[in-house]
Amino acid sequence: MGDVRHGRSRTGEWLLLAAALGLVLALLAAPEAPEPAEAATPVPVPAAGPVDVQVDRAATRLAAWMRPLAPGERPPQFVLFSFDGAGSHRHWQRVLALAGASEARITAFLSGVYLVPDGERRRYRPPGRAAGTSAVGFGGSDAEVDVLIGDLMEARRRGHEIGTHYNGHFCAGDEPSVGRWSTAMWDAELDQFFAFVEAARARGLDLGAVRGGRTPCLEGRWAQAYPAMRAHGFTYDTSRPTDGIVWPTEEHGIREFWMPSVRVPALRKQVLLMDYNLWMAVNGGRDEPERAAEFSDTVLGAYRAAYTAATSGNRAPLVIGSHFNRWSGGGFFDAVERFMAEVCLRPETVCATHSDVNAWIDLQDPEVLDVWRTMPPAHVPRP
Repeated sequence: MGDVRHGRSRTGEWLLLAAALGLVLALLAAPEAPEPAEAATPVPVPAAGPVDVQVDRAATRLAAWMRPLAPGERPPQFVLFSFDGAGSHRHWQRVLALAGASEARITAFLSGVYLVPDGERRRYRPPGRAAGTSAVGFGGSDAEVDVLIGDLMEARRRGHEIGTHYNGHFCAGDEPSVGRWSTAMWDAELDQFFAFVEAARARGLDLGAVRGGRTPCLEGRWAQAYPAMRAHGFTYDTSRPTDGIVWPTEEHGIREFWMPSVRVPALRKQVLLMDYNLWMAVNGGRDEPERAAEFSDTVLGAYRAAYTAATSGNRAPLVIGSHFNRWSGGGFFDAVERFMAEVCLRPETVCATHSDVNAWIDLQDPEVLDVWRTMPPAHVPRP
């Protein structure tokens, strides 16, 4: 399951912001790429053993920091790995294994239509569109939906977070796109996301509380979207690009985890730190699998530089936005895996979920944390 569409333009609001900041960005963040049909084999739930040890170690690493900072104490360097769509069994297997070995907790932003079998697609009534319409398809066969539910439940068991990537993924140029939606349309979209989750309970799904998400292609009229988020119990969003690496801020009752735009050393230009945008920046989004190793090195260099900038600067949580993808031979997903493996076990570094970091921020004395939150955005310096 996955998306067959990638090329879309950014919202007018972001284009104006990008021009004002002088950023050189790719135009959007895309849905996850199509996957070949996968065997309908549920994820096995292992008995107590090595996986449980990994889960305990990740929880222990986080728990060591779940306290107020002392005055003058440095915050941990949080790294937030997140994956939009989250519908590929093959990628779930890879991420779960690597996160366990890296003592990392990740956030998966689930497209709700992946819980809907293809034969039931008319259950989805997207705002302003005919029933059964989706830019990213649906969940495939009943057996494939059951595999996904197994993956999601195993992720939950291991301490990972499931948020929302909404449903149909309608971006600019595919009208009425999410960038034009009213609060009522966002409400309808979220009502359906939660209806799909609730209906999947009969198949064994239990996501717990869904506390936030990422909008399709990072688009939305925020004054319209935020009220719908609040009405559905969200505490955070992570959809809005910004210049540099910054601390989350309170926006209309929602804590916004900003998507950073940073200078990529190998490209000598600034790019939004989302895998699709990096792909657009390195070769215009062309499929060049023979260059996978080169692309992986370029993107890994971007992640490393951003981490160094944050760690040596304002210590703001570093948001790494990704998809389950095999673009250009898988070089972009490979870079995420390499970075997770090398960074998450470092001292004073915690690879955590968005809700983990939200809870940590809530524990802090605002005056102590403001010493760091009021520092300038962290930037990758020019050579």
